[in-house]
Amino acid sequence: MRWSIKIARIAGIDVYMHLTFLLLLGWIGYRYYAPRHSYEDAVWGIVFILTIFVTVVLHELGHALTARRYGIQTRDITLLPIGGVARLERMPREPWQELAVAVAGPLVNVVIAAGLAVGILATGGTLLPEAVNPDNSLFVGTFAQRLLIVNVFLVVFNAIPAFPMDGGRVLRAFLAMNMDYAQATQVAAVIGQGIAFLFAMAGLLGGNFILIFIALFVWMGAAGEASVAQLQAAIEGIPVRRAMIEDFVSVRADAELREVANHVLRGFQPDYPVVDDGGRMVGVLPQGALLTGLSTDGPSAPVGQFMRTDFKTAAPGEMLDRALARLQEGECPVLPVLDGERLVGLLTTENIGELVMIREAIRARRSRVPAPVGPVAAPPLDDRERPAEHVTRPG
Repeated sequence: MRWSIKIARIAGIDVYMHLTFLLLLGWIGYRYYAPRHSYEDAVWGIVFILTIFVTVVLHELGHALTARRYGIQTRDITLLPIGGVARLERMPREPWQELAVAVAGPLVNVVIAAGLAVGILATGGTLLPEAVNPDNSLFVGTFAQRLLIVNVFLVVFNAIPAFPMDGGRVLRAFLAMNMDYAQATQVAAVIGQGIAFLFAMAGLLGGNFILIFIALFVWMGAAGEASVAQLQAAIEGIPVRRAMIEDFVSVRADAELREVANHVLRGFQPDYPVVDDGGRMVGVLPQGALLTGLSTDGPSAPVGQFMRTDFKTAAPGEMLDRALARLQEGECPVLPVLDGERLVGLLTTENIGELVMIREAIRARRSRVPAPVGPVAAPPLDDRERPAEHVTRPG
């Protein structure tokens, strides 16, 4: 994620902090400092919020390590002002696996809350603050009491059956046990948006802007999850060769940028694979890098000076959903398709979207055409339209 800095690596997973998190620390420090103008209070406030985010990281690790048991790796964990995000390579498609991954995070908070409760009671304390400070609620209770309340809140908040909270994934997992995954996602998303609407109404009537913000967060999360699930369902079982661009132009690393610019002006693709004399891939020149090179070094600059070498690749026979995930996680806007070492195609999110639109248009027409009466021989399939079980998977 952009604007993030790496702060740790835990269990083989990189942990990042988004730079906006520093704004939260500054605001918390001021809130604690302001009532008594005490720097000590400010320090303790920042320590408390950092401790909360340690529990958030543990929560996300619960998801990540459970997913790892099912062969799903976690790209990274990022701390944001609103919480933490663990980016899994993919969500499990088996409902009971998704259920286990979704529940694992809140269970970590349950264990932390239980440990804090035992410690507080063992030292003669009470689980809840005995009095409320009307001046500044941030100072209510002891450090342990407040941390206990936060962990209980995290469990309750994540139990809301709406995306992107864990409760939404639990709901989808239960629904997917009895219906199609995409349909289960759609139903869970509608329920989540209904909850978001109720939150928004309550926030507007009560003047609670936090509830309104949560409602917007839930609404967008539900819509995004439904969109992703629909796309995944649309491309499931389709090999990369069915969606890749086969009519493309490649350039050499020693070519001048003006040569690429001329291709762009003639209407060719925006991003260019860079090959050596033997046709082997050595880099990718995205349109952004081309424009940067033209503005800084001019049209005569070599392509190799501005090409990217951190590109990922796909194979023609692998499944499109896996290749799309690899394309989305990388920084390069195009995914070269290699048959061995030979470049045979390009894959972009745009041409995947075009494939989906074309297939949906054809499917919509077929649904309007009455089915023929009597037995009809199925039309032959070419190698690009064969069912998924006939496609050889790599490895």
